[in-house]
Amino acid sequence: MFLKGCPLDCPWCSNPESKDKDPQIMFNPNLCIDCKKCIEICPNNAVDFNLRGRIVRDKCNLCMECVDHCYSKALSIEGIEGSVEELLFELNKDRIHYRRSNGGITFSGGEALYQSDFLLELLKGCKANGWHTTIETAGYYPKETLEKIIPWTDLFLYDIKMIDDGKHKKVIGVSNKRILANAKFAAASSADLVVRTPIIPGFNDDKESVSEIAEFALDLKGVKRIDILPYHRLGEDKYYGLGQKYQMKDIESPSNEKMEQIKELIIKKGIDCTIGGVE
Repeated sequence: MFLKGCPLDCPWCSNPESKDKDPQIMFNPNLCIDCKKCIEICPNNAVDFNLRGRIVRDKCNLCMECVDHCYSKALSIEGIEGSVEELLFELNKDRIHYRRSNGGITFSGGEALYQSDFLLELLKGCKANGWHTTIETAGYYPKETLEKIIPWTDLFLYDIKMIDDGKHKKVIGVSNKRILANAKFAAASSADLVVRTPIIPGFNDDKESVSEIAEFALDLKGVKRIDILPYHRLGEDKYYGLGQKYQMKDIESPSNEKMEQIKELIIKKGIDCTIGGVE
């Protein structure tokens, strides 16, 4: 389950629709039939066919008239509001699958803990049903936020992108001191952690950056492994659909050979590593 809102600004994020905490309208040009009903129906003149993302964002008040009247579903709403009870009801529909697969619920984002009070109640509901709970997190929030979540979480997929604080701040927009401190706190609290590192060419695919992440993870009690995730451009069209610029269009994905070299380096440091993660 994806929760909206994130305090980080990673330029490679493949879920840009989850960065903003509010609902957003996304445009898919592959579905548009040029009927122009959206222009006719919009009360704020916030639709412009000359824009790649169709919507004039500073005019749009999210009345959703254009979405409701889009016959081909080229316009969609990204993000819905719901109560804990409503979401647990939806999750409960797949309870048989959770049992048969020995799986459970994974909360991601955005940053799942950006809505920490809401997430806490969801976690409690999941555990009341006997479901395994996993949180994918970037770790950027007060320690007190993490502290209240840990007892209700079976596994953390913990993103660590860079140890060098200056480079982290320059590229991602925030310091990583809180992120690393929270990782240490979670590990010291006997939480199960898997460190996840997206491999971004020109940012953290060098030997020094990878070694620093591996050495940091080695010092964390309870860390099972490091999952290295090759950068990809699968989310590129989403940026255009939201009327945003994609900053990574000239960056190619790391080769399989490069990923294997990084994996070997991490394993030699003394910690297990997978490419892409495991089920």
